[in-house]
Amino acid sequence: MTAQATTEKKSKTWLWLALISGAIVLAILLSLGTWQVKRLAWKENLLATIEERTEAKPVELSELLKRYEAGEDIEYLPVETEGYFDHDNEQHFFATFDGMSGYYVYSPLMIDKDRYIFVNRGFVPFELKEPNARPETLVSFSQDVVGLARKAPKDKAGWVVPENDLEKNIFHWKDLDAMIGRTGKPAEQFLPFFIDQNRNANRAQLPYGGVTIINLPNNHLQYAITWYGLALTLVGVLGYYLIRYRRGS
Repeated sequence: MTAQATTEKKSKTWLWLALISGAIVLAILLSLGTWQVKRLAWKENLLATIEERTEAKPVELSELLKRYEAGEDIEYLPVETEGYFDHDNEQHFFATFDGMSGYYVYSPLMIDKDRYIFVNRGFVPFELKEPNARPETLVSFSQDVVGLARKAPKDKAGWVVPENDLEKNIFHWKDLDAMIGRTGKPAEQFLPFFIDQNRNANRAQLPYGGVTIINLPNNHLQYAITWYGLALTLVGVLGYYLIRYRRGS
């Protein structure tokens, strides 16, 4: 075999390797772009649902429970109820609010004899984690609670989320079973979801309510354009390489 034939064979081998590899990468890029388009549709639908629900009139907690037991999605539905807060069994979720580090205060609300629901009352600064540091928040009379229903996650969002420190009463994800376990009360006494309480009329009053994040980021269109743009660039590079090969360059 002549040197020229050997060179042509190697060149053809590299061409096929480039085309096969390029096709695989192209398929991946197109899949990622299509996935982001689907995520865009899902996110836009979610944002529309959140907007519609948060502007609706609150329903009674008993009605919300019926919907939950019927298998309906109750996430972000406005709800109202009343009861007495069990301050001795506060649970603390590490969070930030308006540039401050601190905690969301999750307190059991006794809505009936031996019947509770955990309410996210809102944010308190880091140094006011312990209830005795903010005695004005430990109200003893019945409270009217209006807020948004939130589902209890089955597990933490991912490995980057730290484990909950139950000994120090610091939660990094809303493990309802663990919160109930720390109260020492039977699990069957608690409703299987949360309420995020609205901001108090006195906006300077602790805890700062209304901390539910409803303005979710929606960058899926930019991500889709990026993946499709990379796919188009790859097609251009492969096409240029194929043209040069055919010209014998």
